[in-house]
Amino acid sequence: MSYQRGGGNKPRGFGFTSFQMGSKRSGVNIPPPASINTSSSLSKQGYHTMNSITENALSACWGMPKKRTKTEDEYFEDDDETPASTLEYIPAPGSPTYELMNQKSKKNDSDSEEDPLDAFMAGIDAEVQRNNKAALASTAEDSEKQDKSHKGVRQDIDEEDNEESYYRYMEENPTAGLQQEESDTEIEYDEDGNPLAPPRKKEIDPLPPIDHSEIEYEPFEKNFYNVHEDIACLTKSQVDELRKTLGIRVSGAAAPKPVASFGHFGFDDALIKAIRKNEYTQPTPIQAQAIPTALSGRDLIGIAKTGSGKTAAFIWPMLVHIMDQRELKEGDGPIGLILAPTRELSQQIFHEAKKFGKIYNIQVCCCYGGGSKWEQSQALANGAEIVVATPGRMIDLVKMKATSLSRVTFLVLDEADRMFDMGFEPQVRSICNHVRPDRQTLMFSATFKKRIEKLARDVLTDPVKIVHGDVGEANTDVTQHVIVFNNNPTGKWTWLLQNIVEFLSAGSLLIFVTKKLNAEELSNNLKLKEHEVMLLHGDMDQVERNKVITAFKKKEVSILVATDVAARGLDIPHIRTVVNYDIARDIDTHTHRIGRTGRAGEKGTAYTLVSEKDKEFAGHLVRNLEGADQEVPKSLMDLAMQSSWFRKSRFKGGKGKSLNVGGAGLGFRGRPTSSNQFRASSDHTWEQTIQPPSVVMPPPPPPPGPGSGSEESKNQTSEKSDRKRVRKSRWE
Repeated sequence: MSYQRGGGNKPRGFGFTSFQMGSKRSGVNIPPPASINTSSSLSKQGYHTMNSITENALSACWGMPKKRTKTEDEYFEDDDETPASTLEYIPAPGSPTYELMNQKSKKNDSDSEEDPLDAFMAGIDAEVQRNNKAALASTAEDSEKQDKSHKGVRQDIDEEDNEESYYRYMEENPTAGLQQEESDTEIEYDEDGNPLAPPRKKEIDPLPPIDHSEIEYEPFEKNFYNVHEDIACLTKSQVDELRKTLGIRVSGAAAPKPVASFGHFGFDDALIKAIRKNEYTQPTPIQAQAIPTALSGRDLIGIAKTGSGKTAAFIWPMLVHIMDQRELKEGDGPIGLILAPTRELSQQIFHEAKKFGKIYNIQVCCCYGGGSKWEQSQALANGAEIVVATPGRMIDLVKMKATSLSRVTFLVLDEADRMFDMGFEPQVRSICNHVRPDRQTLMFSATFKKRIEKLARDVLTDPVKIVHGDVGEANTDVTQHVIVFNNNPTGKWTWLLQNIVEFLSAGSLLIFVTKKLNAEELSNNLKLKEHEVMLLHGDMDQVERNKVITAFKKKEVSILVATDVAARGLDIPHIRTVVNYDIARDIDTHTHRIGRTGRAGEKGTAYTLVSEKDKEFAGHLVRNLEGADQEVPKSLMDLAMQSSWFRKSRFKGGKGKSLNVGGAGLGFRGRPTSSNQFRASSDHTWEQTIQPPSVVMPPPPPPPGPGSGSEESKNQTSEKSDRKRVRKSRWE
């Protein structure tokens, strides 16, 4: 490069002649191309202009395809450039490469054919590669979408730090770190002394609810009890004396009289022979009262210890109940269902039921956890009239459609308190809700806790409660009175003013109302009548409540008007009278209300004031009074009968249906042909053949005296014994 001063046909400026310095070139300069205009391509200083550069570039790339420039979004989105399509090389015919490829293909064909296994594996490899490519493409699309939707996150602000995670954990686990009271469970060890992990309890989901109004059930008979003439002639005092001798207490509406012999039950000869064969000599106390109740079709609560003979007390009536119904069809479930808490107890009941069921050819099935589900489902599929089961396994079998509860009309809950202690309450309730509502239910328990009482109220209908021994002693210290006011809005207030002086003379008075406004109104009205009254309701803070309760306990005030906040836990022995000015919201609250009196061995009185608008609650009051063995006023019964639910669920009295022996019932497959029903003889000769009973029995009625009367009675008894009483099935 040299600097030209100008002149001699040389432009003035730097010239790109060579990279060698210090040597001068000689010769004629090469003229520029003709296509380039020198005047336009060079400036007056001799530099190439932009026009010339552009023209050179255009001439160099003329005719070549031009690629569109990418936008900013396309530039950043298109991370991976799409690979250029590579076409397979196809040699021209006649070329050396074409001939070489033909020779190779011929050689491969002539050597050996392709192995089928290799071809199959090659196809699998190709399919795997295609699947992998598709999976990679989908994951790439998902990551791309996530990148688009992902926003910037401040880790020091948005994300949870250690302190916040600790607070969240403590909120979700409030008992974390606390020592549980029941945590001192015994740890079991194996032979080598290694601790064994405690077995995890399997959580069994209860059965889903069912709508019985959409199911059409077959009608069935529940009452099969005809009172024996020896029992029918007993007076009330004799019945009370017999119950006292047997050591049982009975409560409930129209409970049947207890019996003194197996002959009084009215069983047929086959069952009586089986009873005598198994060395039963005399009914146990629980059997003497429970079997007539069950044969009458009534629901039953039996409070008795294990070993009192309650298993036979529900198996024998169940057999009579089943024999009256039609035979099982294919797909039908059991007719009698017995729920027991443990497999040992269920097997014990199973053997007892099988022993007496075989005389009528009745099939019994036992279903419990730990046994083979397949064997149990096969036994159910073959047809079983009686099923003895634990609640969990019964729910499993119903869920897997191995059986159905649609035909169950006789339900027994044995040792209900044990089932509740084992945590089976929701399962037991769901099974009871799956059985038809008009079933007959018998429940036996060793104790009568609050949960058992609530279950009995929900599951049973007008039950007869039988208590054997000192278990579940009822509180007889509270006398209940129910007063019905018809078409008299001011009757409650007038009645209270007339009797309040008498109530205060006996002791303190506690008046319950439903709402806070009613409590304030009643207390103000009593203050206007110059009575010292204190008020207790839910809107008062705890300090004020404590002041009121303390003053009432110290007898500073004799009248307390309260809402249901005082229904539970208020233990004041000097309360002699409780007045339910307004009825309670439910029967549980009513029970707690009247329990505020009659405490610590003191006697108490409870009054409940009922108006016509309370007819729906009147039925609950009737059952509460009957359960406490107290008199039910006729006005209250009439009011309760106006309620449709109470009228429909009320038990039906009357004469029982004669027992089925010779019809088309279940037993025709292999049952005995004898149709004579066993009856106790009038002179008690059958009882004289048995060992003397351990329990003192009431004296038998005196034999008829000599004379024509005795001859007539003998003729009547002979006619009765000669007449065959054939029991017809209702399904003929």
